[in-house]
Amino acid sequence: MKTQSFSTEVTIAGGGIAGLVTAYHLLERDKKVILFDRDSPENLGGLAKESFGGIFFVNTKEQQRFGIQDSPELAFRDWCSFAEFDNSDMWGKKWAKIYVESSKDLVYSWLKEIGVTFMPVVHWVERGLFKPGNSVPRFHMVWGTGSELIKLITEKLFSHSNAGNLKIEYHCKVEEIQLKNGYVTGITGINEKTGEKFSSNSDVTVIATGGIQGNLEKVRQNWYNKWGNPPKKLLNGSHRFATGELHDAVEKIDGNITSLDRMWLYAAGVHHPNPNKPFHGLSLVPPKSALWLNSRGERIGPVPLMTAFDTRYIVEQICKQEEKYSWQIMNQKIAMKELAVSGSEYNDSIRDKKMLAFLKTLLLGNRKLVTTLTDNCIDFVTANTIEELAEKMNSLTGNNNIEISTLQNSILNYDQVIDRGEKYFNDEQLRRIVHVRQYKGDRMRTCKYQKIFDRKVLPLIAVREFILTRKSLGGIQTNLDSQVLSVPKNGSQQVINGLYAVGEAAGFGGGGIHGIRALEGTFLGSCILTGRIAAEKIAKGL
Repeated sequence: MKTQSFSTEVTIAGGGIAGLVTAYHLLERDKKVILFDRDSPENLGGLAKESFGGIFFVNTKEQQRFGIQDSPELAFRDWCSFAEFDNSDMWGKKWAKIYVESSKDLVYSWLKEIGVTFMPVVHWVERGLFKPGNSVPRFHMVWGTGSELIKLITEKLFSHSNAGNLKIEYHCKVEEIQLKNGYVTGITGINEKTGEKFSSNSDVTVIATGGIQGNLEKVRQNWYNKWGNPPKKLLNGSHRFATGELHDAVEKIDGNITSLDRMWLYAAGVHHPNPNKPFHGLSLVPPKSALWLNSRGERIGPVPLMTAFDTRYIVEQICKQEEKYSWQIMNQKIAMKELAVSGSEYNDSIRDKKMLAFLKTLLLGNRKLVTTLTDNCIDFVTANTIEELAEKMNSLTGNNNIEISTLQNSILNYDQVIDRGEKYFNDEQLRRIVHVRQYKGDRMRTCKYQKIFDRKVLPLIAVREFILTRKSLGGIQTNLDSQVLSVPKNGSQQVINGLYAVGEAAGFGGGGIHGIRALEGTFLGSCILTGRIAAEKIAKGL
């Protein structure tokens, strides 16, 4: 079979948000672009299209309306605290500084220009547990979720006055990077729908194919060794084509791949009721008022696990357990008020911009979501007594790990602290709930010291949760222009001429903009930032 040949100024591999933004800004500079995406047209936009659409910004109008005082200096201090950069993180740390100083102009303002609006409440996530995280709320939710974000970006892309300069080829898996006389001249691959091979010759090639988190084998191969062996079961919460083949291709031409053991994982993964890939998982937003237990029904501690403070710490603690999965125990009231799923799929009132429906869930609880999950997700069990709940939990796992007395102690000891009254809260989870409820952005979504076994709000709900993959914090190392760098030799690195990497493929900037952990919302923002910067550099050089 013959090879289909293309020729252009810029070849982009990957049609996620980073690739789309790069293409848009190249059109702005009158450049000719071919973009190869492995998915079908309706899925253009990648994982960003499926996302919640939260983006980290500093000192915005939304923050100011809430009386939130923020600055790039404070944000960079928080970022470095969470990142724990070391000497190998020079490029990542420099990218972090660029992000906090430039994202308001290069990302926030641009998104506003193309019609993106943000919900009025700025969310406060990753506050930090044993070290400072987000000192103030910075998580700006796109009204319409990631689905709306990609819709607006693609509309601007396809309606651009230079749209004739853009060609998109779907179902195309890029496999190899072509190098000639020290210069990248394009790529080769295969159209997985037709079986036809293709090549693209270009002045510049941009890698925008995401990370490795959709490839569970690669995740296990690069598992962070201080966490011991990977869990027996991992769920896939990444994009099915974020498989890392082009990381290998970059490595073949001497490009530097860094820190693939730095991963952004979630601890509250459950099996997707309607999977479209092996081990397809949903990432729950865990209720703050639920109890987080190990496989025996004991509270994980000594510091109780609770969302919104340090996601990496939660993953680390679960990976220390004998069985590397966990349970969350709640009741109907807690679930309806606090339980959510990360992403656009199960947040239809926000995704479809139905304000009245959204306000109804805030005021009355999200009964539809809770019913959907308890009826259709295999990891949810319900019961009206603790004894019955323990039996159903054991039935689900096929063992007798949960002893009724252990589960009773975990639940009733916590409930007794609540009964004593707020001034006697000597339980760390309850103290943090007091803190969380002081911020009005969290008060409506957090119960006021709700007991677990409360006959007025039955049934009890137990959720079995697995570690779920999401984002690669390491990746292809780049300089501050998004140009790919070679493996260090004799203490120095060279630019690989004609090759750029953006978004998650580049560790969101420099091969690792986040260090070992992220402040959340910095993923989408970094994809846009690196794409814009790459396009500017490419345009100047052509």
